[in-house]
Amino acid sequence: MMPSTAEDLHRKTFFYNLLVPVMNKYVDGLDEGKAMYLLFVKPETKTPSGLMARPVLTSYYKSNNFKNRPFNRFNVYTSPDETILCSDSKQSMYCQLLCGLVQRQEVLRVGAVFASAFLRAIKFLEHNWKELCSNIRTGHVSDWITDPGCRKVVSLVLNKPKPELADLIEHECNSKSWEGIIKKLWPRTKYIEVIVTGSMAQYVSTLEYYSGGLPLVSTMYASSECYFGINFKPLSKPWDVSYTLIPNMAYFEFLPVKKKNEDGAQYVQCNGVCKENCMEKETEKEDVETVELVDVKLGQYYELVVTTFTGLYRYRVGDILMVTGFHNKAPQFRFVHRRNVVLSVDTDKTSEEDLLKAVTKAKVIVESLGILLIEYTSYADTSSIPGHYVLFWEITSKGNNHLPVLDHKIMEQCCSTVEESLDSVYRRCRRKDNSIGPLEIRVVQHGTFDALMDFCVSQGSSVNQYKTPRCIKSGEAINILDSRVVARFFSQKAPFWEPV
Repeated sequence: MMPSTAEDLHRKTFFYNLLVPVMNKYVDGLDEGKAMYLLFVKPETKTPSGLMARPVLTSYYKSNNFKNRPFNRFNVYTSPDETILCSDSKQSMYCQLLCGLVQRQEVLRVGAVFASAFLRAIKFLEHNWKELCSNIRTGHVSDWITDPGCRKVVSLVLNKPKPELADLIEHECNSKSWEGIIKKLWPRTKYIEVIVTGSMAQYVSTLEYYSGGLPLVSTMYASSECYFGINFKPLSKPWDVSYTLIPNMAYFEFLPVKKKNEDGAQYVQCNGVCKENCMEKETEKEDVETVELVDVKLGQYYELVVTTFTGLYRYRVGDILMVTGFHNKAPQFRFVHRRNVVLSVDTDKTSEEDLLKAVTKAKVIVESLGILLIEYTSYADTSSIPGHYVLFWEITSKGNNHLPVLDHKIMEQCCSTVEESLDSVYRRCRRKDNSIGPLEIRVVQHGTFDALMDFCVSQGSSVNQYKTPRCIKSGEAINILDSRVVARFFSQKAPFWEPV
């Protein structure tokens, strides 16, 4: 829970206003059409003292800074504000897509805040394009759209029956393959604007499939605590994106981070399983001093620390950054990873500790039946939309090494118990936002984790120091586990969640 002030909203507005001039340097004619940005609000509540508590983007969209923003021909949206501010996420999604399709010839750029949200919209379109085409053909919005604000503004956008437009959209959506569908439905689109760094990088290949060769543009680096920096080379490839921190957004400091393997070997948190640099903080010692923004060194790794205008003092954001260059004298940073996060599909951030606590609660269920959980690991499966958590379990019967007979209901209960034990952000994504699919447990045959260790050692891990990785990112390692799966189980109900 972080304070929000009017001054802070003005600062965020200033930050957003910097983005368009940067894009104008690289893309011409953005004032000659509209942006189909799919933006959404999330549930809100009140604190015991009566203050409104909202997610950071919801707070901005509901502020006068957004609702009463001056007209800017470079920033005209296809989505009327009423559809963005609709609290029913399904009605909001439907109405925004409907408006975007009707205005398809005016759309010059498409996007959402996160890559996962944009792909969720494409999947929604796959399931609902026939009804959307029917609305366009008749000039009448579906009766289940009951939000009065949405009905009014969408009816104005529809205006009249458009059978030729409906036929055109129907032809494209009825294709056997949706490869390049974005360019086909919105032919004037110049780029897709979504955050594709950090945990969103896992969606790049799927975005490229749907994009038809359009650039993927990640314009900004921000968090709920503070807005940090801008990408001054927005057309760079997702893996080359660097952000320049804007010095008047907060006071920035940096805790030095060093590579775990000084010999330069590319080992990771997962003992060689993940193909990234493994980081080990030097910051656990009390005598380590922070580095000022002007003193960071090229090629070095740091953990970001901020002091904000709304009351966070020397707050460790948890992001690990690497200095990649300088814009004039301002350092530029590449986002490397979140500290201690092992699983993430959408806005969820599950740490190894969170996962351990959840699995510990679930294994009590099988232990009462004489079944032991020998070993486990996990990965975020984003091969389908929405993505979901996958846990690999190696289990055995007490007293012998045989794989026990597994009861579907008991294992499904284990799946649900893990989900109920994860934090409120995960549970909100599952229950309210539908941005994460049901958690899956894959039971593997005996000896699977020995095979995983053999693989890790073959990649350079030390046998003496080997620990089972609690998160897998290497495709080869996942294939080793998947090839030994003997049973799969899914959570059958969404976990409990309500605004706290």
